[in-house]
Parts: sequence; C-alpha cells; structure tokens
Amino acid sequence: MNEPLIEKTSGWRGTRELWIQAAYSTLLETGIDAVKVMPLAERMGLSRTSFYGHFSDRKDLLDALIELWQSKNTGNLIKRTEAYAETITEAILNVFDLWLLPDLFDSRLEFAVRNWAHSDMRLAGLLEDADIIRVEALQSMFERFGYDTVHASVRANTVYQTQIGYISMKKDGPSDPLAPRLERMRTYAEIFAGQPVTDAEAARFFARHPVNDE
Repeated sequence: MNEPLIEKTSGWRGTRELWIQAAYSTLLETGIDAVKVMPLAERMGLSRTSFYGHFSDRKDLLDALIELWQSKNTGNLIKRTEAYAETITEAILNVFDLWLLPDLFDSRLEFAVRNWAHSDMRLAGLLEDADIIRVEALQSMFERFGYDTVHASVRANTVYQTQIGYISMKKDGPSDPLAPRLERMRTYAEIFAGQPVTDAEAARFFARHPVNDE
C-alpha cells in the first residue's frame, strides 16, 4: 500500500497542484485507469471531499494533466525551434536540448499520454493535433535556414518521428550513458541538416549537458 505523499493536516484540503502531481505520478507509474479520486486521496492522505474543493470531477483532473502535457511538451518544443541560432545545425542542437532536459520535455509523460490516447478518442484527436503542430514548427525552423518546403517537411518529419519512436521504446526514459548519446546527437544533427556541426557548436551543446564521470 502506498504511503501518503504528504503529511495530513486537520482541515487541510491540499492544493490543486498537489492533486495534479499525484495524478501525474500515478499516470506514469500505473497508467490512466489508476488515476481515480479515491486511490489518489488515499495516496495523499486526504479525504475524498477535499478533491472537490479543487476539481469539479475526475474529467476536470484529467483535463489538467492534458494541459500540463500540452504546455510542457508541445509548448517547449515550439520555443526551442524558435530559439536563436546562426546555423541550421545549431538550431537542431537547440531542439535536442528537449530530449536531454526533462524540465523542457517530459519523455515519460509523452509515453504515458500516447498510451492513454489508445483508449480516449478525444485525447487521440488532441495528440494528432499536437503531432501536426510540432512537425510544422520543425518545418518552419528548416525553412528559416533556406530549405525548400518539400525538403523542410521531410527533414522535420524525420527529426520528429525518430525521437517519438525512441520514446515509444523507452517507457522509463533513456537508459544508455549520456556521453555516447551526446556524440550520437552530433551525428544525428549532421544527418538531419545535411551539413557538419562545427566544433564550436558542438562545444556549446556539450557545455549545456555536462557528463558526470562519477
């Protein structure tokens, strides 16, 4: 049996953010079917009625999880495609920050949402929309550096589908060591761009993602 995530205080209803965090953790650990009011209340050490001080019903909570996913994963991806870069290879490495920093892009949440969408038609539609929006943002990034529409579209889809495929194989996130992943990312960027990553660009990228040798 799960220990309460928080210490119960008499009369305290928790906060909306704590309920969302508990739902998020349960979604990642067990799947959407386990995200229910009573189990969450028990997990948090709160009463069931406290939930309704923050949400109208379970759907309201699930909508909050979807909004979290949209804001974090889709929103941050768009921002990284628009980040300053002098070359397309530098722009691609900016995007690769997403795959290395969970605060920017939550791969475990992405995996869980994609599984959830198999049993939720509305979410499936939102996921399809998100995929389109993300690829369009990547395509715009390539077009900004002079690629024609066809080549920009193919490269954008290749970048995106490669990473989403990787996520679909890694439920608990990347398990391989960081150093070789970083080196492969330099090669991936060169393949996606069709031109080399400069040593200066690689150095700036590696500096953002230091390897812990311990």
